[in-house]
Amino acid sequence: MPQRTSIRAALAVVLLAAGLTLVPFGTGTPAEAAAVNAPRGNIGKFKQTFVQEFRTDAAAGGPFAKKYASSWQPYPDGMSNMYWSGKMIKARNGIMDVTLDGKHGAAGTFGSPTGAWGHKGGKFSVRAKATGGNGNGAAFMLWPTSNVWSDGEIDYPEANFEDAPMAHHHSMKPGNEVNAISTSTRVSWRDWHVYSVEWIPGKSVRYLLDGKVISTVTRDVPRTAHRYMFQVGNWGKAGHLYIDWVATYRYTG
Repeated sequence: MPQRTSIRAALAVVLLAAGLTLVPFGTGTPAEAAAVNAPRGNIGKFKQTFVQEFRTDAAAGGPFAKKYASSWQPYPDGMSNMYWSGKMIKARNGIMDVTLDGKHGAAGTFGSPTGAWGHKGGKFSVRAKATGGNGNGAAFMLWPTSNVWSDGEIDYPEANFEDAPMAHHHSMKPGNEVNAISTSTRVSWRDWHVYSVEWIPGKSVRYLLDGKVISTVTRDVPRTAHRYMFQVGNWGKAGHLYIDWVATYRYTG
């Protein structure tokens, strides 16, 4: 899609601040977007522990699950008669491609079989976009490994694909967890963006879009182990959720 030079220049500045580069516009295919490399190295008190760029193609089902077994822990196919992660996820052209068909959802956790469940603070970043999928949506989240909601839920980005991605910071008061501090990104799922959470246990959570802070929350800040994951539903129109890369960091402060 044509863009004005001034807009592209501004975008380049934002991406540079986030340690990224602007990719030339062409056919708009996922392969072009994958030319943006994941960040490497520590960021202040956040020590990088995990990066996945999905550089090796792998078909849905067995091939993807086998190739990325050290990076992706999917919900079992058929779980709750909703999630079919093996059936719906593949890697192609440097992208984790989550197919949306209105019948099969997908969900899982990023990280190794042993390391994915124990995050107590840290930085969590994903570069993602979606095409189609109206009526469906995605929720990237830090979810308590205890599965106790009042241990704290951090959702970012989360929204239907036809809406602007949101940050939802949930209450940790038992029985009141549904209440959240919510912030809109005011951008579109249809464009590539980097969504990051910086979590200092018991102190603060910062939500960043393309390297810029959009919200800081200092109440209801989790202290216990969480996992970094996403879910898409088994409803809505056909489409795709594309994930270019994922990076996680340990808080060392």
